[in-house]
Amino acid sequence: MAVVDWLLDSDPSISWQVMRDLTHEQTDVIAAERSRVATEGWGARLLALQAPDGQWGGRPWSHDWTDTFHALELLRQLGLDPESDQARRAAGLVRERVTWKGGAPVDTPWDDNRFFDGEVEPCINGNVVATGSYFGQDVEGLVDRLLREQLPDGGWNCEVENGATVSSFGTTINVLEGLLEHEQAAGGAADVRAARLRGQEYLLERRMFRRKSTGEVIRPSWLEFSFPPYYFYDVLRGLEYLRRAEAEPDDRIAEAIEVVEQKRGADGRWPLENVHEGKVHFEMEDGEGKPSRWNTLRALRVLDWSGRGR
Repeated sequence: MAVVDWLLDSDPSISWQVMRDLTHEQTDVIAAERSRVATEGWGARLLALQAPDGQWGGRPWSHDWTDTFHALELLRQLGLDPESDQARRAAGLVRERVTWKGGAPVDTPWDDNRFFDGEVEPCINGNVVATGSYFGQDVEGLVDRLLREQLPDGGWNCEVENGATVSSFGTTINVLEGLLEHEQAAGGAADVRAARLRGQEYLLERRMFRRKSTGEVIRPSWLEFSFPPYYFYDVLRGLEYLRRAEAEPDDRIAEAIEVVEQKRGADGRWPLENVHEGKVHFEMEDGEGKPSRWNTLRALRVLDWSGRGR
């Protein structure tokens, strides 16, 4: 089976994105396929797991992947149409009924914050901005906070309150994805775009995975491609952000693109790597080391964007 046919012969959450990004079908065809995410497959299964109190997994956030925070993130990645009745209902329940109480091992000052008001860590808040913006929620206060928290080197770091003075890739990619989603939903205020572009330069100056000072690989795990990535950074996730931001490819991504190309198997598919430990609602792939539809889709569209496509 050809790789694109293999991708199309899958869950609607994958096939509609293949139609949009790889085979470039007509708009109405793409929309019809996307509408199935709410009623079939993984999207429908995940929506059905939301409790009447608006939560998934009984908590707003936790160290596994079954909570409200990660369920909303996954629904965004599946491409659930935010204008669908199902998406409006799910996001509305979270907005009206979910606070951050129970999201930390001890009581915190932000426990009573409503979910889309966020908490204090920019890695968490960046993701809340992404899901909130995608699902049409008001996250302006969080966006303003993230702009104030940008560090002099251009990025963000969740550990500032513990003394960190330089940025981290993990926090920065979460904030960048949030600011980009907000721009695309709200029209793109000049200060938001300027902050995002400074953060984008933070990644590019380090060639997506190397220390600026020494050129060393910062973490070998960043060269392995996970899905879902959750709050972890890897090279494919960073390149996917650049693609979605319509950044102009330049020499600073060349080595990262080579990493992507080298991962392609003889059958034209990419494997699932570095599965992050933790409880999930259901599996979407056949396991670590096996061909991954998600990674193959993401890698193919990154290569197309970079000019090194099929």
